[in-house]
Amino acid sequence: MAGLFYSASKPTSSSSSSSPPSSPYSRLLLLVTLLPLSLACFAFVLQWRGGLDDPVTHWSTDHREFPGMASTHEKKQRSLRGRSNSDSGCVDLLGQSRAPSFPYFRDWSFDYQSDLNPKICITTSTSAGLEQTLPWLFYHKVIGVSTFYLFVEGKAASPNVSRVLESIPGVKVIQRTKELEEQQAKSRIWNETWLASFFYKPCNYELFVKQSLNMEMAIKMAQDSGIEWIIHLDTDELIHPSGTYEYSLRKLLGNISADVDAVIFPNYESSVERDDIKEPFSEVSLFKKNYDHLPRDVYFGNYKEATRGNPNYFLTYGNGKAAARVQNHLRPNGAHRWHNYRKSPKEIKLEESAILHYTYPKFSDLTSRRDRCGCKPTKVDVKRCFMLEFDRAVIIQELREAGVFSSVVTSAHMSLNNSSTVSISRESSQVTGRRRVLESHPDIDTESQASAIPPQSPPGLEATQIEPLSE
Repeated sequence: MAGLFYSASKPTSSSSSSSPPSSPYSRLLLLVTLLPLSLACFAFVLQWRGGLDDPVTHWSTDHREFPGMASTHEKKQRSLRGRSNSDSGCVDLLGQSRAPSFPYFRDWSFDYQSDLNPKICITTSTSAGLEQTLPWLFYHKVIGVSTFYLFVEGKAASPNVSRVLESIPGVKVIQRTKELEEQQAKSRIWNETWLASFFYKPCNYELFVKQSLNMEMAIKMAQDSGIEWIIHLDTDELIHPSGTYEYSLRKLLGNISADVDAVIFPNYESSVERDDIKEPFSEVSLFKKNYDHLPRDVYFGNYKEATRGNPNYFLTYGNGKAAARVQNHLRPNGAHRWHNYRKSPKEIKLEESAILHYTYPKFSDLTSRRDRCGCKPTKVDVKRCFMLEFDRAVIIQELREAGVFSSVVTSAHMSLNNSSTVSISRESSQVTGRRRVLESHPDIDTESQASAIPPQSPPGLEATQIEPLSE
């Protein structure tokens, strides 16, 4: 072993004058190490200079890109366009359009109607401008709504606003024209009792009837378009499909049992923490949860602290909104529910999903509600104009602070007498309506004539005094 060790460790005289030869394994190892590094550097240089295209983009049939995925050539072209179009000479380095767009979904058409299953539509009656309507529209497109029926008035009906709304795929704008009013005047709703208590009253009651008539038309349009679910929503409300896969309204409604006719979304109400809100959907994040989504002891245990002197736990309604399966004989049951002329629909209430109601995030929202009604400055007339106690309380407070009451004391009694006379005449007209429905529709299911459900406040502290018999 000593000889072997020696011969392997001691060089011969002939090899001592030259450098030892490299092992072939060492060369192979070096090649394997350097080759990937060289290729990576080469690819990096080409990509940095814009000379390498991803072959996958050529094979794919879907060329929609997420933000940041535009090619270098496209970015240069956008930059050049920005330089040529900019009055100040500044370059738009991000290549972004100056036109209004929905963040993170720029250049998307959202025209996926053939891919949506089930097909969902939202109908609304609105006078809001684009600053409120556009975020509302595209938010609901993202979560799976394919079609919108917008019954517009006021600012929403102006040519500039309507032109923008009509350019969005899936949006149907219905102007309140004379033809529309004549068509709705022939509606069967006027000859039935379930909405009769809201007829011939001003302001919120008039709006409630108008919403119901619009919902009736939306049902017919949804049936003609093959829509499977319909939802009535205001433009200050967002659907919150919590607890669903991929935050998808389609997944939520697609998993509903086929024997269910309607699903109820309990509503959450916003709690505005600042008085300088400009964009409610992005700036307001605090909400009161609905009674249906809270333990009873938590709700009533924090009731006084949550109300802060207001008439109720919520400033406005607390009975949620509903989505209905589009089917024969479907009808609205007020702005918050749906019903059926031939049967009592089967409803379920969702345990996690909700409606986020952005209630009066700006003071102008409150004053505009007051200004749109031509009600007299009396408590009786304000009560006749507004359904909810908070609305009435705010209007009364503003009138009192403005000194209106002190100037109309002498006419208050006359107003009371006049309102009593008017109520009697309305009562007689409602009786006539009840007679007509019996004559015109003798085959209607009695249960289908249940009165329309108005906006209702959530339970108050008086509910704690009513204990179940089992307890």
